[in-house]
Formats: sequence, C-alpha cells, structure tokens
Amino acid sequence: MGARGGSGVYVGRRAAALVAAVLLALLAALLALAALYGRCRGEEAPPAPPSLPDGAAGGAGVPGGPPGVPSWRRLPRHLLPLHYDLELWPRVRPGQAGPFSFVGQVNITVRCRQDTRAAVLHSAGLRIRGAAVRGPLPEPGDAVWGSLPNPGVVVEVPELQEAAGEVAVLELRGRLQAGRRYVLQLGFQGRLEEDLDGLFLTRYTDQGRSSMLIASQLEPTYARTVYPCFDEPAMKATFNIRIIHDPSYVALSNMPAIDTSEMKDENGSLWTVTTFKTSLKMSTYITAFVICDFDYVTRTERGNEIRIWARKEAIKNGYVDYALNITGPIFSFLEDLLNISYPLPKTDLVALPDFGAGAMENWGLMTFQESSLMYLPSDKFTSRKAMIAIIVSHELGHQWFGNLVTMKWWNDLWLNEGLASYFEYLGATFVEPRLSLDKIFYDHVVQPVLREDNEVGVRSLSQNEDKIKGSFSLISLFDSITYNKVVDAQDEVHLPASVKKIMDSWTCQNGFPVLTLNITTGTISQEQFLNKKNENTSTDSYNNTWIVPISWMRNGSSQPLIWLDKSSKFFPEMQVSESEYDWILLNVNLSGYYRVNYDQLNLKRLVHLLENDPKAIPAVSRFQLLDDVFALTQFGYIQIETALELTKYLAREDELFIWNVVLLNLVPENLESTLKNYEVYPLLKKYLLKRMLPIYHYYAGFIRQNVDALEHDYFAKVYLEKLFATACWLGLQDCLDLSYELYTKWMDNPQYKIPFLIRRTVSCYGVALGSDKEWNFAWEMYNHTDSTKEDKDILLSAMSCAKESWLLHRYLQYGLSDTLFSSNCTSIIISYVVTKDIGHRIAWDFVTENWPLLNERYGKELLHDVLKVMGRFVNTDVQIQELQVFYNTTLEEDERVTATLLLEFAKVENVERRQLLTKVADWLHKNVDD
Repeated sequence: MGARGGSGVYVGRRAAALVAAVLLALLAALLALAALYGRCRGEEAPPAPPSLPDGAAGGAGVPGGPPGVPSWRRLPRHLLPLHYDLELWPRVRPGQAGPFSFVGQVNITVRCRQDTRAAVLHSAGLRIRGAAVRGPLPEPGDAVWGSLPNPGVVVEVPELQEAAGEVAVLELRGRLQAGRRYVLQLGFQGRLEEDLDGLFLTRYTDQGRSSMLIASQLEPTYARTVYPCFDEPAMKATFNIRIIHDPSYVALSNMPAIDTSEMKDENGSLWTVTTFKTSLKMSTYITAFVICDFDYVTRTERGNEIRIWARKEAIKNGYVDYALNITGPIFSFLEDLLNISYPLPKTDLVALPDFGAGAMENWGLMTFQESSLMYLPSDKFTSRKAMIAIIVSHELGHQWFGNLVTMKWWNDLWLNEGLASYFEYLGATFVEPRLSLDKIFYDHVVQPVLREDNEVGVRSLSQNEDKIKGSFSLISLFDSITYNKVVDAQDEVHLPASVKKIMDSWTCQNGFPVLTLNITTGTISQEQFLNKKNENTSTDSYNNTWIVPISWMRNGSSQPLIWLDKSSKFFPEMQVSESEYDWILLNVNLSGYYRVNYDQLNLKRLVHLLENDPKAIPAVSRFQLLDDVFALTQFGYIQIETALELTKYLAREDELFIWNVVLLNLVPENLESTLKNYEVYPLLKKYLLKRMLPIYHYYAGFIRQNVDALEHDYFAKVYLEKLFATACWLGLQDCLDLSYELYTKWMDNPQYKIPFLIRRTVSCYGVALGSDKEWNFAWEMYNHTDSTKEDKDILLSAMSCAKESWLLHRYLQYGLSDTLFSSNCTSIIISYVVTKDIGHRIAWDFVTENWPLLNERYGKELLHDVLKVMGRFVNTDVQIQELQVFYNTTLEEDERVTATLLLEFAKVENVERRQLLTKVADWLHKNVDD
C-alpha cells in the first residue's frame, strides 16, 4: 500500500492481525520476528565457540572438560543435529510395583561445522552406555571421486565425561571434520519417577480400578533427562521414534503410528513395539510420549485426524465431547487467520489425571491436566466451557507459534507464550461468541499483569541470556510477564519508527509507562510506573521511554491513533474547551499496555460523565479507568479521594467485572475482619449498599427464580460470589435472609444443591446465622462420601464462620485429630478461623497454647503456613508485639529472622492502613448521602 503523506511505514489489516506485537498494536508477523531476532540494543549474538585444538584435554568452561564446553546454558555449535533415531523402553507392566526404570538407544545424525575432537550434548540423570561415533557418512557426489570413506568406521570414544551443567562430553580419539556428517550412538538408562517432569509415571483410578500410565513433560529442559540430545529450542531435527511397551497399553508420540510388532525380552516375556512416522524438524522440548490404556473419541477436520484420549470412564460419560467438538473448528480458524496450513496428519489431545504443567503443546500430541479438558454434561454454566476453549486455543496456537516458528532460546520465551496467550482468546471467541471473552481478556490477562509488572526488580520481557543463571532461573520465565504482556490490534497502523526500535522499547526494558495527560496544555508525558512511596528508581538504559501507540476518544468519538515517542509531547488536538462536556479518554478499550493519569480537570469531567451517562464510556474503558485510579492511589501518584470520586456513579453500573475491581480495592479480602473495627465500616456500609442494591437485586432475582438463566453469564460464575459476599458482610438483610433460606432448604433436603454461583457465601452465612445445629450439618456434609474436593473446601471455610466462640474452639480442636482431618487440613482450618471477625483471637490463643504439639506433629510446613496467615491478619501494634514475643520464644534463629522481617513489613502496612482509612472515612462523611 502506498504512502498517504508524511513519513513512516503503513501496515494493513491482514498483516496487523497476524501477530500480537508485545505491548503495541499488532504488527506484521515476519516484521515482529525479524525485529526480535535482531536482538536487543547492545546485546550481541553468542560468539561462535572456539575450536578444539589437537591433543587438548581439559580447559575452561565446564571443569575438567575440553575448551569450548559451555556452562549449562548453551552448547557449542561444533555439531548440529539433523536426525534422531530414538528407541524408548519403559520397563513397566500393569500392576507392577516400583521402582521403575526405562532404557533406550538414540542414534543422532549430526553435521560437523568445525573440526573437533569432542562431541558435547545434553544429558541429565541418565546412565549412558555403549557410546560410539560413526562416520563420516557419504554425501551426495562422494562416490564420483572414488574416495568414499567407510560409513561404518568408528571414531573411538576413549572417555565419556558427565560434566557439570547437564552435559555429556564424548572425547574422541580422532577428529571430526568440518562439513561432514556423523552418527552419535548412545545407549542410556534412567529412573522413571512420579514427579511429573521428564518421562514420568502417574497412578489413577478408572472404572473403580487402579491403573497407571507413562507420559512426558519436556519443556523447558527435561528432554535431556529422557534421552541424550541437543536440548535447545533452535537445534531442530527430524525424529524416527520407536516405543517398546506392554501389549495391554497403547503408545502415542508426535506422529502417527505406522507399524506395531512383537518382541521378547531376555526372560522371554512379550512386548509390543510401536513405530512412528518420521517427524518434521522440531525441537527436543516438544517431542512427546504417552503410554496408557485410555480410550478415545475422534473426528476429522480438513484431513487432520483429531483424537482425544482419556480415562475409559470419562470417554464413556462424554466428558471430552465438548473439547472434541471445538478443537477442529479452532484449528480451521487458525489456519484461515494465519494462512498457513497445519502441517501434521494427526493431532492427539490427552487428558492426564495428574499433570503439573496444566497443558503442553507437544507437536501432534498435546497433553492436558484432566480438569482443563473435561466438561461434564451436568455442568449448567459455561465458565468451564470458556476455560476449556481458552486452554485448547492456547495450545493449538502453539502449533504455529512455538512449534512451527520457534524462539532461538528461552530468553525469548515470550514469543511462544505471549502470542499463544493472545490467540487463545481469538480462538475461544470464535467457538464461544456469547462469552464476552473480550472483557475476560482484559480482566484476566491485562489487568493482573499490569498489577505485577511495576517494580524495579521485575524483568524485561526479552531477557539477556547472561541474566539466566540456572534451571530455576529459566523455569521462572514461565510467568505472567511472559504469558500476558499482550495488546489488541489496529485496523491500520502508522509507525513512527522502525519496527525494531519500537519493539526494543517494549521487550528490552522492564516495566511499562504511566502516561499523564494535561488537557489544558494538550501535553502527554510518560514515565515508568513505579511505587512512588519507595526511594528506588529505575536505571534502565532506555531512559524509561517507550514508543507508545495511543488510541483515544473525545466526547465519545474515536480519534485517529497517535504515537508518543518521547518523554513528553504536545498534541494540539488534546486541548479542550471550557465546556464540562468536553472530555478526553486515552487507551480506549485498554488497547495499549500502559496506565493513564489524568489531570484534575479531565477527571472532574469524567466523573460528571459517569454520573449522567456511564455507557458513553465503553465497559472495558470504565474497568480500566477505575483500575488505573486505584493503582495510581496505591503507588502514590494520586490521593485516594480522587479514586473515590469515580465511584459515585456505581448505582448505574451493571457490569459485574467492573464491580469486582471496585470491591477488590474498597473491601479487600484480607481486610474484611479489620474494617469492622474502624469508623469507616458504617460509612462504607451506607455508601456501598446504596450503590450495590440495583445490581444485587438484579442477580438475586435470578437466584430465587431461575438461576439457569445465568448459564451464559461468565462473569456471574466468576464474580457474583464477591458481590453477594460483600452485600452480606455489609449486613444487607435481603442477602442474609436469602443465605439462610437456601442453607435451610439444603438442611431440609440434602439432595438439594445450593446454586454454586454463591455456594461459599450461602454456606458461610448459613452457619453464621445459626447455632450448633447448622454447624453440625456442615460437619456432616463435609464427611459425606459424595462430597467433592471443592465442596469440602467450601465447608471447611463455612465452619469457621460460626459466631459462637465454643464452636470455633471445638473446630480447632477437631483440627488436631489425625482421625478427623489430614495434616494439611490443620493449617487450612487455622487459616480460615483467623480471618473471621471473632476468630482471630481464638485462633491466636489456640496456636500459642498448642504450639509444642503443632510443631512436633506438623513441623515447618505448618509453621510457615500458619505464620504467613497470622502475619497477614495482625492489624494493631499490640497484636504485632504479641506475635514478635511469640516468635522470639518459639522459633529457631533463621526462622525468627524471616518472621521478624515479615512483622516489620506488617508494622509499616499497619501505619499506612490507618492513615488511608482515616482519609476514606473523612471523604465518606462528606459524600455518603450524595
């Protein structure tokens, strides 16, 4: 498309829709990838490894290893893998007792890029045997010269070192020649654990029988624990995989099975051998293996066979039918959107009863935690459908972003996860258009990461490799910064600078900006959003300047996109008239990754607008406006009174997700028991209830008359509980009456189910408004064999809501019984009791009186849980002093130091809280009757 006047680059709708460019409007996919792989400013690509001189032994890098052997992070590039022939044999039979092991053989065809006398590859926790190197292999044209070396020639491996950093070093007698191909042959053996990493075994129950299966989780660096390999994302190769397994199991891998045969072991026992088709070039971390006796359901989408595997009972009951019905359409949607066909002939999705990763995008064999893939037909509400659609879309997005196009190394993990996190909402919206997933995206993704990504110590999105010091550091990259730092698309984007310069400003510095608008001067300035209450300041090399796309509206009309590419810039179109109806809103629908701080004049006009016509501001923008002002208050940019002014309109707010952000700020869960001790409580009660009544009565009507009508209201499932809990906490009589009415109905008929949308609140206030009869019923239901894990947790919490002290004393005493509760429930019971109005003192006395027994029986695990909760709910200086005395007399020195630091933090918070509540009370005094 040609230029339209002015300088810059234009990107059209189609390209802009392809890649969710981090923190900017979506930019063209290839441009974004090229920009990132140009590296961050001042960061050079890793230098080529030094050559290994003849006769060298030992040297720098890995202690005792040859020169050129790196730290754990990166392998030298002397050898690059081309192809793996991999055989895995887990020695597991059904019903067999442990310990378990697996054996295998891998032949890796490599290209030698630089003469070397050592082969260095990854291996961790494996016992390698029979290492050999063969070659060089024939190349096209070699025979013409009559000098083809024998491909069976063995380059001797006199020594194999298990070096530091999860690498194995094969020191060779001869030299491998640059440009030639060789085969590394390695036998190996490993332990098959139940830890959910690498190749693991897990146990489960299906149709009343105990069973077990074997599965893999190789991201980020667990492939090396399963087979010796070049375990880096960029070192892709093709794979021929063969799995030997018990005949009663089926074996799955990335590609379709092309042959099954039989073999006997050294004892004459029969095993099945499943051989799979040659894979496309892929990274080691997405190779995958599952050996199970699951059933499956199947369908075909555009020639791609889709199978979903799960426990036989789950398949029979139809629990994975929903996932099967949406997987194919999402595949087709992504193919059409990206204009790139899915390259594999089949896709398996496996629902694992126990899986630590939640879900994993292995190419052609995706694995999921069971709860992430199963929808029970008895589930009336669609929140679980939304979750399944989002998770499946995320993993399908990875088939392109991660599997087909892969980051060079883990410091650019955001390329995988950030893009998949964006496309998960596109795919889910395609199959579930009724779920308001645009609002869910901003509420669940953007807002939480804005809350987290605002400290000096928070990392930048694209990490310098030198900052990643070990496996724990690498795994820590799988966080909300990586997954959620994503923004929306523009129809057309006019870029003020090169793509690389824009991208670098966002990916190579930590944090994000706050933009301050002055509508009198028309000036917008930016600075890094940090806690102004702290003295720490950022020393980022980018001088805290981002190139920021600003979507905006004036008086309800959308305006052309503008860019802020300096610390401060004058925009004449931002100057407003003296009319109170002339207002400006930045970052419309939260399309940019930044917060906005308005001057008092514009805020006053926005307050006036909200009170008179709140729908003039889009719902997501109302959400953002409130979230921004409370965050700006928390971090010292503005006073709490400014944020409170924006809540006056709430009687006209009908969006639950907006009410939720208000209630989280005005009635945070950890202050519910505290606020009742301050003057602010009756004022807050009067002010909030006056505004909550319309939305409360709207939903209470559904609860009483037709709760099924809320089936497609996702936010009712997620946030109605908070609304009702706050209404009851504020003493709204209708809420209390409704809770007791529903609880009594359950007591009269235990088959009745309290609407799960408000089950926790109803159970709590049902117990609180009753006596021992209501408490004993909760106890009976807790011990009922049909109670689910979620039901049991709700009842554990409900029993702590009792208003009679003796019931709480008895409950805590029950917690000491090994026959009534498991040990992990003891700390949970204490935690629940300590958060309640009358429970804090009772729980405190219980812990101090029973500490020797608690410490002896449950040890440090309970200690940490309890002290963490205790410290969170101390609110007065006297309570803090009591806790300090307790620490000094009962804890070991190292524990005491840690606990004391937590208390010091609590003291500061206590002072700040009292100052804040005084300000809130003063404001409410003046405005409670408005």
